[in-house]
Amino acid sequence: MSFVSPGFLVFLPAVLALYRLTPWQKRWMVLLPSSYFFYACHSPWLLSLIFLTTLVSYGSALRIERAETRKQKRRAVVLDAVVCLGILFIFKYLDFALGGVFSLLRLFGVESGFTGFHLLLPMGISLYVFQTMSYTFDVYRGTIRAERHLGYYALFVSFFPQLVAGPIERPGDLLPQLKAPNPLEQEDIAQGVRFLVRGYGKKVLISDFLAPFVDTAYGDAASAGGAAMVLATVLFALQIYCDFSGYSDIAVGCARLMGIRLTENFRQPYAAGSIRDFWRRWHISLTRWFTDYLYIPLGGSRRGLFRQCLNILVVFLVSGLWHGANLTFVVWGGLHGVFLTAETLLLGKQQLKSPLGRGLHRAVTLVLVCFAWVFFRASDLSQAVSILQSIFTDFRLSDALTGLGMGRVELILACLLVFLLPLLERLPALSVRENQLRGRYALPLLYFLLIAAIAICRCLVLTEHGATAFIYFQF
Repeated sequence: MSFVSPGFLVFLPAVLALYRLTPWQKRWMVLLPSSYFFYACHSPWLLSLIFLTTLVSYGSALRIERAETRKQKRRAVVLDAVVCLGILFIFKYLDFALGGVFSLLRLFGVESGFTGFHLLLPMGISLYVFQTMSYTFDVYRGTIRAERHLGYYALFVSFFPQLVAGPIERPGDLLPQLKAPNPLEQEDIAQGVRFLVRGYGKKVLISDFLAPFVDTAYGDAASAGGAAMVLATVLFALQIYCDFSGYSDIAVGCARLMGIRLTENFRQPYAAGSIRDFWRRWHISLTRWFTDYLYIPLGGSRRGLFRQCLNILVVFLVSGLWHGANLTFVVWGGLHGVFLTAETLLLGKQQLKSPLGRGLHRAVTLVLVCFAWVFFRASDLSQAVSILQSIFTDFRLSDALTGLGMGRVELILACLLVFLLPLLERLPALSVRENQLRGRYALPLLYFLLIAAIAICRCLVLTEHGATAFIYFQF
């Protein structure tokens, strides 16, 4: 089951009804089995990994709090990190690491017929491992108390709206909300619906529409031509943003209908005026995680400019590897690290005041981000290099649409959908007062039209292409 599967249209209302009918002290008994059921629809036996990471981090936090010496606390947090990261390594990176070892051995003439274990990658494992680690780290630092109630803690780890693709929530933010009464409020319902409409609009109307054209170009990049690959990369930038931020919006909307507020994971990242600003707007919860639990412990900017730049590079290389066991992701992360390091060395913290300067910086930032997306989307490094070569040596404007499998009608639709995006972005900012200013039925009518459009397009997508999975499910 996923947010775009027909079963979810039954699952969510049923959970919300049971949630509201249950006394608030026992609502965790509704949400916890519902969350496990939601995940089990993907891969039932992989629930055991969630159980294991939950029990290990729960026990480690209690040991940390009960420990009498700093050494005992450190042992407990290290044990938790080793177990959780060990699980992540085995299921996500073991074949990648062994492939590197065997490639190195082949340089010395040692051949092996071993092709890897090919373990099934559990969905959301990178997210819930990081979330459990943030919990034990915070208990170790003394910023929160260890949660005694295993049911509430298990729900914190597996809360279904954000289990598979985030946002990565802090225990100090989410745990108290899971234990609160969360009465039914009109504003929560209104905001929840707005986020749901925005999320489904981004995913179904824009991301799923663009996906086939991007897949066509990147599936045959050798013959698509440079112009087609530039256009495909720009479309991929829109696709992945609408796909991932769409998921996050749906997650926020589902939780908001329960009175629970999750982190807004995106704030119009392609309007960023610098790479640093881009990462303040893109996958915000992951950026904060790496800042608090890796960048600052490494020394942050406290140990001089050289160490700061080194820390930035380390963080972005790890971030790239977090996204996937492929050198393309490592290069993608490394490029952003290089961009941000260069920005730090050349500009420091100075702010551009002229409109022309800010506009130029936005344009340069967008070009750099799209350049890095080539490596993120490419199947391997050789394809990424081939695409970049074709952009500079085989730039044929006449074949741009042909290389994407796109006609003029599809191009016009794509342009219209791009213009629709700002309207979708603004939905959560609309307040009840705007209803009074623009007419009592203006916003309900707008919601109805958007939902109807989403429903119609969803039927078309299901009929012609089948359900399109969220991109970040693979991470």
